[in-house]
Parts: sequence; structure tokens; C-alpha cells
Amino acid sequence: MPDHIHTPAPVVHHPIPLSTTIHGAVVPVPPAALPAVTSVQLPDGRIVTGYTLTPTPNAPSRPAGSVPAWAKTTALLAPTVGGGVAAAGVGLSYAAPGLIAMSHALWSAAALVVAAVIAVPLALRSARRALTGDSGGAGGGSVRTTTHITQNITATGLFGRANGTINH
Repeated sequence: MPDHIHTPAPVVHHPIPLSTTIHGAVVPVPPAALPAVTSVQLPDGRIVTGYTLTPTPNAPSRPAGSVPAWAKTTALLAPTVGGGVAAAGVGLSYAAPGLIAMSHALWSAAALVVAAVIAVPLALRSARRALTGDSGGAGGGSVRTTTHITQNITATGLFGRANGTINH
């Protein structure tokens, strides 16, 4: 039986030789062309190139005699707000008598509603007694007869039609 398992061939790396020939002219880039890079000559004669730390510029300070904008705005708004408060006070002083009269009228209307809720049932009860002649006491002058009504109602089913009789 033939062997169906194939093992892969070993991988062989062939290094590519590095060519040392330069096909064009090499132009040196001066270190000063890069941002924040400077070259410094040390006391022993070596030249060192590196990044320099530049201090961040501070926010421009305002002149000593100037006034900030928020202070100007506040100074301009203060008289307006004060004038508005004064006008509101004057308006309330003129409106005070009318406001007092309105509060008295509201209390009077509330008292009228309460009196009507109590007085209307009493008036209806006294009018009913006057019409039926009932004095309302234990030794009343007339005897009231009451009518008894009996109802018999039957219905079949949930939505069935109801039938009934009324007996006097």
C-alpha cells in the first residue's frame, strides 16, 4: 500500500547579499532643518545633535490698567437690575389696594359657596315638609302612608332579555 502522507520539504533560506554601492549622490540633511533639533559642540570637540526643549509661550497677559470684560458687563447690568427691582416695588405699592380687595372678594365667594352647600339642602327639606304637611315631630298632625312596590325580574343567559312584573 502506498504511503499517502507527504512530508513537506525543508525550507532553506538563501540570504540576499547586501550591495554597498550607492547609485545616487547622498545629500546630508542638516540637523537644523528638523523642528526642535539643534547641534551643539561639546568642550572636547564632539558635535552632538538632539531635540531641544523650548518653553511653551504663556498666554498673553493683559495690560495692567485694563478692565476684564465680565466686570464691564456686570457694571452695565447692575443699574438695570436695580431699576427693575425698584419699578416692581412701585408697581406693587400701587396694586396693593386692589390685591387686598381681590382677596376679600375671594374669601366672600368661598363663604358663599360653603353657605350654599349647607343652606340649599335645608331649604329643600323644609319646602318638602311644607308640601306634604309633615311637621317632622313625634306627634305629627298627619299620617303618611307608604307605598310598597315589589319587582320580580328574570333573565336567561348573559345577554338574555329581561322580563319582569311590578306589583303595587
